[in-house]
Amino acid sequence: MEKGNHSQVTEFILTGLTDRQELQVPLFGVFLLMYGITLVGNGGMILLIMIDPRLHTPMYFFLSNLSFCDLCFSSIIFPKMLLNFLAERKSISYTACAVQMSLSIAFADVVCLLLAVMAYDRYVTICNPLLYRVTMSRQLCKRLVAGVYAVGVVDSMIHTLLTFRLSFCSSNIINHFFCDIPPLLLLSCSDTCINEIVIFASTCCIQVISFVTVLLSYVYIISTILKIRSAEGGHKAFSTCSFHLTVVVLFYGTQLFVYLSPISSYSMDIDKVASVFYTLMIPMLNPFIYSLRNTEVKDALRRAMNKLLTNS
Repeated sequence: MEKGNHSQVTEFILTGLTDRQELQVPLFGVFLLMYGITLVGNGGMILLIMIDPRLHTPMYFFLSNLSFCDLCFSSIIFPKMLLNFLAERKSISYTACAVQMSLSIAFADVVCLLLAVMAYDRYVTICNPLLYRVTMSRQLCKRLVAGVYAVGVVDSMIHTLLTFRLSFCSSNIINHFFCDIPPLLLLSCSDTCINEIVIFASTCCIQVISFVTVLLSYVYIISTILKIRSAEGGHKAFSTCSFHLTVVVLFYGTQLFVYLSPISSYSMDIDKVASVFYTLMIPMLNPFIYSLRNTEVKDALRRAMNKLLTNS
């Protein structure tokens, strides 16, 4: 570990999405609305799954965990981002920056792995429906989710320790709206070769392998759907996983773009746009993608509303 790290930099300055003052208040309003929708959508999804016994299945168990992660992921980024839109000095302490980066990496990994687990769940449902209850047992589902969280925590700890062992002696201005690995590495006056190798290895092990798992699952799923003679049956089977595939393409695409790009050719402006998608947009859209294309969720919401109106 390089000496003098903490004495040289005690805080960082986040430049945010833009330095144009006339856009700060309008952007604050837009992202405040997005955060509100994210909280209501994901919080409502978790509550709905909890109170409706018909949704107590492996698929919705994974979905509730995904909503929880989306809720936490966005809450790590949104509040500080919103505050900085209105603040004159957009600073974040050294420790807060480390915590924000660590938590964002952990929840991003968990979301990534959960999408792969959900793809496998859809594969078993459609390709081996008779063995579904045996294969996706409650015990296995709990172990899968526990393993996913464990991987996320370990990976985030490794990246955080490797990043904040570096010296930041040239500048403390982060050209981003949150503390992320690539912009922090650009600020360091230390050798970041090990960090870049670990980022590449971690991305390949988690994001790439998860993405390949999802793709293979869908190859088998689509193959099975094409064998369904009934057009109605094929449409129903495809509709159960089409919304999941939409989320997967958006999430993995932006993450792989950010973390597999070489630091030497790193573009801050392009990274900010990609980061907005996977840290803010997707957590907001997830509950709507899963509910609007899912009759079981819509029926559960209808039952909950009817029950609420009856009791009132």
